[in-house]
Amino acid sequence: MKKIGLLYGPVGGSTERVAKQIHEIIGADKCDILKVRDSKKEDLSRYDNIIFGCSTIGAETWQADQVKSGWFTFIHELGKADLKGKKIAIFGLGDQIRYPDHFVDAMGEIYEILIGRGVDTVGKVDPAGYQFTDSKALSGGRFVGLPIDEEFEADQTESRIREWLREILPQFS
Repeated sequence: MKKIGLLYGPVGGSTERVAKQIHEIIGADKCDILKVRDSKKEDLSRYDNIIFGCSTIGAETWQADQVKSGWFTFIHELGKADLKGKKIAIFGLGDQIRYPDHFVDAMGEIYEILIGRGVDTVGKVDPAGYQFTDSKALSGGRFVGLPIDEEFEADQTESRIREWLREILPQFS
């Protein structure tokens, strides 16, 4: 398996904790971990397999949070990057109870930039078992990546990560 680039933001909270957990499970010999706030489009050229990690606080405040998370700047880099032929997976943190109308919307925002760019997105997840009303991260009846709710379902995080990695890692060849 070629080395995986795992890029995440924001730093210092649940998204970073989950990114480090994913990195540890995959192994440092197979995966580099990078903060999006410190990354440029050139960093993406080093990897054929990429995992993006983000958090969502709801569509009404998504624009304000981007600067803090590092995604505001990196999203522009992502839009200019040559991603053709890359395999990309996304995980996103959200709060399905307090923000049921915007659960993991940030995954959908990232996915929108990726579609039509010649990438192969992997790791879509069935929404069964999640409690929410709406999400920009739904496409074809599935989440475009792995939703994580550390606020209300932290006890399920590790098992969800492991199941998701069992699906995506064989596709990262």
